[in-house]
Amino acid sequence: MAEESELQVRRERDLYLRLLRLGDAQELEPFLREALALIVEVTGARLGYLQVDDVDHDPGGEGWWMQHGFSEGELAQVRASISQGIVAQALETGETIMTASALLDPRFRERGSVRASRIESVLCAPIGRDPRLGVLYLQGRTEPGTFAEEDRSNAEVFARHLAPLADRLLTQERRRIDTDATRAARLRLRADGVIGRSAALARVLQQVALVAPLELSILLTGETGTGKSQLARVIHDNSLRASGPFIELNCAALPDNLIESELFGAMPGAHSTATKRIEGKLAGASQGTLLLDEIGDLSLPAQAKLLQLLQSGEYFPLGAARPVRADVRIIAATNTDLAAAMAEHRFREDLFYRLHVLPIHVPSLAERRDDIGALAQHFCAQASARHRLPHVGISPYAQRALEAAEWPGNVRQLAHSVEAATIRAAATGARWVERGHFFPETGANGTEHNGQLTFQEATRRFHVKLLRDTLDESGWSVIEAARRLDLARSHVYNLIRALGIERPK
Repeated sequence: MAEESELQVRRERDLYLRLLRLGDAQELEPFLREALALIVEVTGARLGYLQVDDVDHDPGGEGWWMQHGFSEGELAQVRASISQGIVAQALETGETIMTASALLDPRFRERGSVRASRIESVLCAPIGRDPRLGVLYLQGRTEPGTFAEEDRSNAEVFARHLAPLADRLLTQERRRIDTDATRAARLRLRADGVIGRSAALARVLQQVALVAPLELSILLTGETGTGKSQLARVIHDNSLRASGPFIELNCAALPDNLIESELFGAMPGAHSTATKRIEGKLAGASQGTLLLDEIGDLSLPAQAKLLQLLQSGEYFPLGAARPVRADVRIIAATNTDLAAAMAEHRFREDLFYRLHVLPIHVPSLAERRDDIGALAQHFCAQASARHRLPHVGISPYAQRALEAAEWPGNVRQLAHSVEAATIRAAATGARWVERGHFFPETGANGTEHNGQLTFQEATRRFHVKLLRDTLDESGWSVIEAARRLDLARSHVYNLIRALGIERPK
């Protein structure tokens, strides 16, 4: 009896400790994921659902939720029960509901959802007191038997301690929404995969919202790795051609003797490899969108044929005697200076102006540093899911280091770096991705193993010196330092924290 009591005390202690660790979370969605995984493990539940609502600022909203183990149909039934059924009763009464079999329980057996799903053991606890902040719903167990009183006690402890933690993150989420410069544009667009809320990204999304419904050819410019292909997809998804195909062709990936047949198609015998009719990308993108990536590398003969297509809406496959009518929208993308290419006669001036009607410049990561943290968290979650790794988060210190680092490869480089760091962290059993997981080649003094300064460390030291000197010259006025460096004041504060700069005493 004493041993059983001691075991229960240890379990409760472990639950409290793990709940305390949840308090380190900085993002609502990872927090809900970890919280649900914890209570499902502790109670041995087979299915789980956790929802928190912003009752003060969005009454009647869908809230934030996370599920474990439910099929789409089962999940829809649980979400419908927020306003009726077992979940509704727990929210209304503020009491935990536990039943060995909802199918036999006179309180619930007549409900259609209970009978349709033949629901047996259920444990449902409200989160928060008045008003209720949300609900925890557990159904069935992985082992034979029903939920026990210990499970009820653990669920109530969990719900009680979860409420203030969730409320803190809801407050932060509201602040993020209130400071989300992209919010107005997102109300007009389907752009869920575009991560960030900076003013630079907002300007791009506003331009996308303007051009997407138009039948215009678009030119996307920007450094490599900034996400031009993703933005082209957003334009397509928000256009009248959204139901049609979206085809990509990298003009730099094919030799000049193949690019024309790959783009326009070829008749049998048009060249040595055309033994049968080749359908080009233009035909494949019919009634949809064709993205010509790295258009600056398109050969001059192909540029002439593309210009003809844009002017007349017709093109000639290689070896064809008759033109083909095209029903396709062209989006071109480049990371090269087309004006310089025109001056060097590598790019046609008339084609440039045909594409350059409403051009969109995609900002580099240096122009949208406020988005680095959100991008990193997104890529970390993606990597965990893709490689089936235990979920890890990025520590605040590591995130500040990422925000201060240089990313010449932009979003693509950041994504690869976060993926590698997530794998390293998970391999060591760490709960957080730390700075050392991102820069493993750097020693404690910022040098590589051969004693040479790394690019990242040399850049960091330059930033430290420049910022410290500017702050000293400005009398440690952050406003004046931001003006001199042409940076946002918030970014200067972030750099001070990330680089560990302290004001002299």
